Amino acid sequence: IGLMHSEYFAGIAKYDYAGFSKRIDNKSVMAFSFIRFGTDDIPNTTQLIDEQGNIDYDRITKFSAADYGVIFSYARQYKGLDLGANFKIIHRRIGNFAKALGFGLDASINYQYKQWKFAGVIRDVTSTINTWSFSIDEATKLVFDSTGNDIPTNSTELTLPRIILGSSRYFKLSEKFDLLTEVNFDITFDGKRNTIVRSNTISIDPTIGIDLGYKSLIYLRAGLGNTQWVRQFDDSEELSLQPNIGVGIKLKKFSLDYALTNVGNSSVALYSNVFSLRYSF
Repeated sequence: IGLMHSEYFAGIAKYDYAGFSKRIDNKSVMAFSFIRFGTDDIPNTTQLIDEQGNIDYDRITKFSAADYGVIFSYARQYKGLDLGANFKIIHRRIGNFAKALGFGLDASINYQYKQWKFAGVIRDVTSTINTWSFSIDEATKLVFDSTGNDIPTNSTELTLPRIILGSSRYFKLSEKFDLLTEVNFDITFDGKRNTIVRSNTISIDPTIGIDLGYKSLIYLRAGLGNTQWVRQFDDSEELSLQPNIGVGIKLKKFSLDYALTNVGNSSVALYSNVFSLRYSF
């Protein structure tokens, strides 16, 4: 059983997760997961001005914009491989204005050879389709028309497949120290992105990370990701990197982790301080 609550941007956005897994036999496991990521209490100011042109703050209402995911997972060991798959149902909702429903599949494979681990994930194997429907009342349509906004129409949103390839290596440095290293390649197929490797059809974004442990008690971590070519005002391109550092402490069943992203202001992204507290039972 796993539960998580996380908040972003001083609590504006909230990310909640609940999961349950159970071993079926000695080679297979099933799981159910629920995810919500949303922003609540968004002011709806479309009716701020009444029919006489007066501003009336009592006419402001609030709504939420949230994404929900229900995921069924299954994993099985087969001839030295770990195979897994997700079937996910996605529901997206923006107040009473819009909602979407979608379905998707993910698949993964893991292989371990001595101290090496290799993994591959295909997200949205068959492409995930979200069908949007909108219900805009006449009063809101009038506001959209008068303010030059487009009135949305029912549409379909398509998420193309994405492949993530990864490899990690464990090193036992001494009785007190151990080291875990990892490299990943995020491969997308939705056109040219500003990644290191890019073409009109495929873009590859590499990430690396290390984890140095002391007595299985204290862990020092560092990583590098979000590497992009950023176009400057003179039409030249400059490489942007996002370094990250962190520390973890494990005391019996408690684990405390801290991460600082964008160390040294090396990328266009802003700083983030991430704290995680975990209790295992």
